[in-house]
Amino acid sequence: MIADAGGLETTEAEIRPVTRMEDFERCVALQIAVWGYSDGDVIPRRVFVVAERIGGQVLGAYAKGVMVGFAMGLPGYRDGVAYLHSHMLAVLPESRNAGLGRRLKLAQREDALARGFELMEWTFDPLEIKNAYLNLHHLGAICRRYQEDFYGPSSSPLQGGLPTDRLYAEWWLRSPHVEQALRGEPETVTAAEHVRVPAEIYTWKREIADRERARETQTRVREQLLTGFSRRLAAVGFERDAQGGGRYLLAPWSITS
Repeated sequence: MIADAGGLETTEAEIRPVTRMEDFERCVALQIAVWGYSDGDVIPRRVFVVAERIGGQVLGAYAKGVMVGFAMGLPGYRDGVAYLHSHMLAVLPESRNAGLGRRLKLAQREDALARGFELMEWTFDPLEIKNAYLNLHHLGAICRRYQEDFYGPSSSPLQGGLPTDRLYAEWWLRSPHVEQALRGEPETVTAAEHVRVPAEIYTWKREIADRERARETQTRVREQLLTGFSRRLAAVGFERDAQGGGRYLLAPWSITS
């Protein structure tokens, strides 16, 4: 059972490393509360324990002593570069929309920099407009890779029965692009291409009668992003519109940007 934090403002929430077994168990419970996972998809306690003990990250956000969110990352290595892969970030519904997700990401960045990492990565659903806006606009992450059906079938109702397509977010922690975004001055992007995600996607994923429209939208977004990436473009920004939709901004990018 998930306890309510009692309405405490998340600006008052304390973020700290998770080290106790009961808090690792809490991370498991939060997954179920946030995503509605079945036993087959939920990450067990021992994976959180391993992450904390092999040089990864498990950070919890506590309001009135109750964990209302967490972030978990694992160390990774690719193309000669060591990095942290932020595998999961969850915030309870009653604690959302007050900046706690961003605070958890910033805490991850601070810890990663203190340990000498220059890069963090994570994956996210390209159709999740709020996540895309946070990741690219507010945090300054960029995307150059796309994986179709990353996890295979998902038990989460939030997936709407669609393939678990994911974009890889690259967060080059010391880059000027990131520094500008974190100052609240995101870089002005002259986009070579745009990829639109309509606000209606959430309704289409939720309503069985509209699932085909959701699937067609996912296919279009996938094809447009993959085509842009094949042209050596990156998703370097994300804009939202007055209707609640958004669009990816694709442009050339380098690590020194």
